[in-house]
Amino acid sequence: MRVSTRGEVDSFIVMDVMTRAAELEAEGRKILHMEVGQPGTPAPAKARKALTAALEADSLGYSLTVGMPELREGIARLYDRWYGIDLDPERVLVTSGSSAGFLLSFASLFDAGDKVGIGAPGYPSYLQILKAMDLEPVVLETAEAHRYQPAPGDIAGKGLDGLLVASPGNPSGTMLDRSALTELIGAAHDEGTAFISDEIYHGLHYEERAVSALEVTDDCYVINSFSKYFSMTGWRVGWMVVPEDHVRRVERLAQHMFICAPAASQVVARAALESMDELEENRAVYARNRKLLLEGLPRAGFRRIAPPDGGFYIYADVSDLTTDSRVFAREILEEAGVAVTPGLDFDKGRGLGTLRFSYAASTQDIEEAMLRLKAFMEQRVAVDS
Repeated sequence: MRVSTRGEVDSFIVMDVMTRAAELEAEGRKILHMEVGQPGTPAPAKARKALTAALEADSLGYSLTVGMPELREGIARLYDRWYGIDLDPERVLVTSGSSAGFLLSFASLFDAGDKVGIGAPGYPSYLQILKAMDLEPVVLETAEAHRYQPAPGDIAGKGLDGLLVASPGNPSGTMLDRSALTELIGAAHDEGTAFISDEIYHGLHYEERAVSALEVTDDCYVINSFSKYFSMTGWRVGWMVVPEDHVRRVERLAQHMFICAPAASQVVARAALESMDELEENRAVYARNRKLLLEGLPRAGFRRIAPPDGGFYIYADVSDLTTDSRVFAREILEEAGVAVTPGLDFDKGRGLGTLRFSYAASTQDIEEAMLRLKAFMEQRVAVDS
């Protein structure tokens, strides 16, 4: 049977790591998971109870394509709570995770062949989704001096139709402060470049909070999700905020692509918005885990790391330790029983010299992982010498 070239995308390496880790676990080994960006905590207790009640009282059929009204209103209130923004709920569209938000954004804003800038290192699915939609990804190799975030000079004269930026970033965990974000959005507007802000890790900050693109301009698309801060990865529910005159065009696309986000997930999401105490307790765990990694990784020999402002990742330059992060990550998994992600997932140019460590697991697992990594590295040095 003939096939489309759109299906010729790279695998998601972290998923391959997870597969091998699962095989080792099936053999009886205890694997510590630092490869996947998934909270070790469930959806908030209040949210799970809300679903139990809804299952008894409702059929949970289709919702409106744009989402349940009470959930859209709750998301709008979140923008007031987090950023002091008076957001019209009518600009909020509930999606089947942030992935649907990316698909809808690209379909709404761009035509086949349009150029969309994405930073490297960056979330690998950006590149592959763009390729699958017959768009031209323009990879912007970001600099350490700019905290691995795109800068105005990176987009000047590139002829970009769009720019997708994540702050906090994945895998770096670095953020754009208000000044840097304002300058970048201004540069994009000057170039006639549509600005898309991936804010999926907002809420997960450890010093200064993340700045939303909506604090700078309404002329942008913002994508977020209940996956990370709200501990709801598998529920597949997120949202978009778009300019008022774009709501109907995105809604029409969503009607045909998705019909609506899962109704059960929307019920849970609505109650999760009222579970901030529990969610802040989760963030405190990530903060402890982050501290353990910032102290433990250098002791183990991983000393060149990006400043992790938010999210739950640490991105390490290991080019002094290996020439192939895939092989190195495989050795760590097989010998130390710690699953980490090769940087090649996030940066095709420089990723052979980097690793990503997630600290979203339990503190107990993070503590044990640090001990295992230290022992692994000491043994490696002993063998090499």
